[in-house]
Amino acid sequence: MSENKVDALIRRIVGATGIDSQNDLAKALGINRSGITHARNNNKIPDKWILKLYKAFGLNPEWIETGIGSVFLGFKKESDSEFKYVPKVKATLSAGGGSFSTDSEVIDNLCFKKEWLARKGSANSMVAMEVFGHSMEPEIKDGDTVQLAQSQVNVFAGAVYAVGLEDTILVKRLEKHPNKVVLCSDNHDYAPIFLDATDMENVRIIGKVIWSCREYR
Repeated sequence: MSENKVDALIRRIVGATGIDSQNDLAKALGINRSGITHARNNNKIPDKWILKLYKAFGLNPEWIETGIGSVFLGFKKESDSEFKYVPKVKATLSAGGGSFSTDSEVIDNLCFKKEWLARKGSANSMVAMEVFGHSMEPEIKDGDTVQLAQSQVNVFAGAVYAVGLEDTILVKRLEKHPNKVVLCSDNHDYAPIFLDATDMENVRIIGKVIWSCREYR
């Protein structure tokens, strides 16, 4: 059985626009979610959607509808646009045991509104990486992509950060205890890591996790 055209549309544009749900698509199109449901039931992408996605993101109309051809067509220069690309690198974040990749090669670009990025930190220092491991489930799953604001290195209790520790980079929720910082896993099968003042001298806060997305295979 072939995939529903509207579901295929959301799957295609998630990496290019940050849209990863029916709610987000409805907001981008300026319609109610019921309009998405109606289109799904008819298994048809309305022509008005294609025009709006082209105008908003510069997406190639043929690619929007079929997945064929280049992703972008006639897009404004980034300096003139309300959107900015954030690079996704080959390096991975460890959520559990095992090795990790630190390859800085850019393998993709994710598109976000500049206004939203500005509220999260310095857009020029943001980077997206894939997570490897299960220690942050169910909040962050193995294979998820997260975006780091590398300008945000001050620790706020309860927030999730990428942390350089010994020979790996971990993604953990940080908590503050008297004279200690605790690296916590959302998956309670993984024990917390307690760091005192001496340990913290060898710890690097890489950046705060401000966004995540999941590709279903």
